[in-house]
Amino acid sequence: MIDTHCHLTHTKFATDAEDVIARAQDAGVTACVTIGTGVEDAGRARQLARAHPGRVFATAGLDPFSAHAAGDRFGETFDELSILLEGGGFHAVGEIGLDYHYDLDSRAVQAEHFERQLDLAARLDLPVVIHVREAHDDMIAILNAHPRNRGVIHSFTGSPVEAKRYLDVGWWLAFNGVLTFKNADVVRESARFAPLDRILVETDSPYLAPVPHRGARCEPGFVVRVLAALAEVRGATQDVVDAATTRNAVALFGLPAHSADAGEAP
Repeated sequence: MIDTHCHLTHTKFATDAEDVIARAQDAGVTACVTIGTGVEDAGRARQLARAHPGRVFATAGLDPFSAHAAGDRFGETFDELSILLEGGGFHAVGEIGLDYHYDLDSRAVQAEHFERQLDLAARLDLPVVIHVREAHDDMIAILNAHPRNRGVIHSFTGSPVEAKRYLDVGWWLAFNGVLTFKNADVVRESARFAPLDRILVETDSPYLAPVPHRGARCEPGFVVRVLAALAEVRGATQDVVDAATTRNAVALFGLPAHSADAGEAP
């Protein structure tokens, strides 16, 4: 299993990140993709990945929150992000995207920030990890205008109709602990609808812990529960879903083949 989206540099893991990574491995999670949100956080993500070769992989991006926090310095911060990514050691640009739920930048400014990073990802030939909340129509329009990009809609919670729109433009969908929530029937419908070769599993640790851990700090090891829920929804065996989602993660993020099993790190 590969947890394709976690935040191992989050302050909630400040005192026991090493133990968290070890527990994930004990649970059968062979690799984790830790998401860098902001330049400093992305730098820490790369350091963590380098400390765990073949087990932890890093991304870097200016999500809607860190882009908003940059304020008038967004241009300088974007340049710093570009230099960081060009230095190597990252497997995707992200998470980046649009968030209309919170009082952040205007929609036009968010779109501008997002598209600049899409162009950067295309230039560097890196996949993209997308954050989208209450902005599906605008997101689809932007992705249609950027056909060179590829990547995943992280923490997908939309309907099958929305899922189809993303799938039709070539994007992947990632499901997490929300699949196990009592009121998430629409998400389960989407997980059943999406082709097996276009879906990923994630935790979004330390957020969105699945049942029976809901309300607790989420960890990458909990992706086992996500995988079980996904298999149940699809009426498939866990082995089949595990093999497919792991293969998908390796292909999308350009991970080494050994990250798909419990083999030796390089």
